[in-house]
Amino acid sequence: MHYELYYWPTIQGRGEFVRLALEEAGVAYVDVARRPAKAGGVPALLKLLDGRTIQHPPLAPPILKSGKLLIAQTANILLYLGQRHRLAPKDEAGRLWVNQLQLTLADFLGEIHDTHHPIAGSLYYEKQKRAARRRAAIFVRERAPKYLGYFERVLKHNGSRKFLAGNKLSYADLSLFQVIAGLHYAFPRMMKRLGKKYQRVMALHGAVAKRPRIAAYLASRRRIPFNQQGIFRRYPELDR
Repeated sequence: MHYELYYWPTIQGRGEFVRLALEEAGVAYVDVARRPAKAGGVPALLKLLDGRTIQHPPLAPPILKSGKLLIAQTANILLYLGQRHRLAPKDEAGRLWVNQLQLTLADFLGEIHDTHHPIAGSLYYEKQKRAARRRAAIFVRERAPKYLGYFERVLKHNGSRKFLAGNKLSYADLSLFQVIAGLHYAFPRMMKRLGKKYQRVMALHGAVAKRPRIAAYLASRRRIPFNQQGIFRRYPELDR
């Protein structure tokens, strides 16, 4: 199958969760907005977001085009890909469980983003630094341990299989890898402390990074580096 992924070309963001699934599945895809404008580029993404000629217009990227289907929302895209590329259990209960885990990760991601933009995404970080310090302090002390502790318990409950769901890797495992990678970038001091406590989560992160297709992707130019425009941003004053 051939897919077209529409996401902003200079950040990992929420599009990275889709990229990881496509890379692990080993399927062909085009990252449309990263192409020159004459081959699609950002204008093609903006045209989709305009939505006036689309029956079910998306609000925001990521957006996946698969044949005549146009699918938005990260968890929705992964639900679609997971069933088609063996990145989710075959039974309905298993698929819903993996989707539930992905939605929980989406909640976590929102809290991570709000550490540096607690008032509004439209304001520069410098305009909300005081609020960001307060929000980040609570995140480091309470919210990050709450989410990491939850995924640690899920892994423990799944026994020796070392995955979040069943005995095979799912897109939720890939997404948890991405969250942990981002936290290592944005909150290295916090993760140095918490990594000792949540060893199953850290082991999953390491195992995913070593998977052949993922390792090749991480070493390639297709992997956009973490930077100060994405969800995960490194502000030392927030990492206490």
